[in-house]
Amino acid sequence: MGGAGAEAVIPLAAVVGILYALWQWFVVSRVKVSGYYQSLDTGNGYHGGPVFEMDRTEEDAGKGTPDERIIMAKCAEIQHAISVGAKSFLFTQYKYLSIFMTFFAIVIFLFLGSVNSFSTKEQPCTYTQNQNCKSALANAFFTTIAFLLGAFTSVFSGYLGMKVATYANARTTLEAQKGIAPAFKIAYRSGAVMGFLLASSGLLVLYISINLFKVYYGDDWEGLFESITGYGLGGSSVALFGRVGGGIYTKAADVGADLVGKVENNIPEDDPRNPAVIADNVGDNVGDIAGMGSDLFGSYAESTCAALYVASISSFGINHNLSAVLYPLLISAMGIIVCLFTTLFATDLLKIKAIPDISSVLKRQLLISTVLMTAGIAVVTFAALPKNFTIFNFTNDKRVKNWHLFLCVSIGLWAGLVIGYTTEFYTSNAYSPVRDVADSCRTGAATNVIFGLALGYKSTIIPSFAMAASIYTSFRLASIYGVAMAALGMLSTVATGLSIDAYGPISDNAGGIAEMAGMTHEVRRRTDALDAAGNTTAAIGKGFAIGSAALVSLALFGAYVSRSGIGSIDVLDPRVFAGLMVGSMLPYWFSAMTMKSVGTAALKMVEEVT
Repeated sequence: MGGAGAEAVIPLAAVVGILYALWQWFVVSRVKVSGYYQSLDTGNGYHGGPVFEMDRTEEDAGKGTPDERIIMAKCAEIQHAISVGAKSFLFTQYKYLSIFMTFFAIVIFLFLGSVNSFSTKEQPCTYTQNQNCKSALANAFFTTIAFLLGAFTSVFSGYLGMKVATYANARTTLEAQKGIAPAFKIAYRSGAVMGFLLASSGLLVLYISINLFKVYYGDDWEGLFESITGYGLGGSSVALFGRVGGGIYTKAADVGADLVGKVENNIPEDDPRNPAVIADNVGDNVGDIAGMGSDLFGSYAESTCAALYVASISSFGINHNLSAVLYPLLISAMGIIVCLFTTLFATDLLKIKAIPDISSVLKRQLLISTVLMTAGIAVVTFAALPKNFTIFNFTNDKRVKNWHLFLCVSIGLWAGLVIGYTTEFYTSNAYSPVRDVADSCRTGAATNVIFGLALGYKSTIIPSFAMAASIYTSFRLASIYGVAMAALGMLSTVATGLSIDAYGPISDNAGGIAEMAGMTHEVRRRTDALDAAGNTTAAIGKGFAIGSAALVSLALFGAYVSRSGIGSIDVLDPRVFAGLMVGSMLPYWFSAMTMKSVGTAALKMVEEVT
């Protein structure tokens, strides 16, 4: 595959992914929800609100019993309240985020520009011999632009995910009146809208940024891909706000709603008498969807940018082999196409006939995407990479074969599957771990907490071994570039992963709407089944996010070491060891602050409701 072929395939796959997401959106929108308000005084205390009009002609719009019309009106009213709450939270969060991003962008520009005293003169390249690279001031400017582009794409992805989820939750509830299969399809198609739009838009914006920057940088690929690393930094910076801020809101609302409802007043979960229930449903959208979308986008952008930079200072970049340098983007493009075919198995090829089929169909999505993607990796690898090449290995060059890269990407991909299946085993009610925790509740909350903590600690064993194996193997085969590609392999099926992840909160919201709207027990039973499977899929999404973040952090550190020219790090150096001690403390400090924030917010919510 030549450079022209690579430059055609990448945007084509991104556009196909966006069009497929819009098609899924169109299918979901066929479950009509009117946006107008009409008076509906039935004598039961309801005097108006947004009204559903579901698959009806104008002649049939007035048909239906008064009770059915009340339920539809309540569904629309609840959906509207959730949407307004989620939008209000995100806009408030983005207001503060914009201040942070502006300040941080200025810091990046000043810090990078000061490297050579804001010089506008070209300087000798670090790795490309007998060639001059662009000035430090130019690199500072373009890195700042890339940072802002990454931040904007992450914000867009999170907001888009929230809009899709709040658009689809009540539609899933209404489809549950027809049966479990229609409700599942609406929830999953809605998740696919977010998954494909995020993966495709992230790839397309990064590709366009590279080509626009190339107009100025020309043959200076070292400077080009160094500046493009700002894209990953922007994405991960927004992910911090989205994941932590949204997560604190989510858990505070969840805990507060449970405390004030089930504990203090002994009323069911999602009972309409509990005003905190709306906040709980809002939290599912801003934390588990908007936050998770930003989180996975940040990991994807970071791993891609790290791989691109290491490639640019290897034989790929020095020889200006465009298809080889763009190998990470080609892997992501192949992932979009593979995920597109995988989605068809859930929505069209594998039929949901009973409640137990839900978990099996979702689990097969992971397996099918992994198997198909393995074949796709082989196609991309042998088409885009030369048979032999050298990868920058800190102060040396490492000889690598193209099948080495195939193994690196594949082991990351299959490590992700292991993490996903392990997470599913420890969080699904179909297996013994969750049943053991449930059984421990018979003797009180204390034994339940003990069993739950023990289970959580135990669940990390297999993923840790999978991560260790992927890191060791990929580093031995292709140094730090191999680690970056292993991380990208784990995220290559991010469209499917996000589709499954977003399905969970949408189903959770659907169950809450069914309860608050007073729907029948059968509808509630169907939404509960969707929600139960969704809780597991949400945990799988978190597993992918954590696993990929571990690989990405190592890849980024390797890229930093490569750029700074550090040959080795001595752990016995007291400064290094002291830094490790402080670094190992930071997660506990960070966790303590977030847990305290959750407790404080939950307490205030309980006080507000009572």
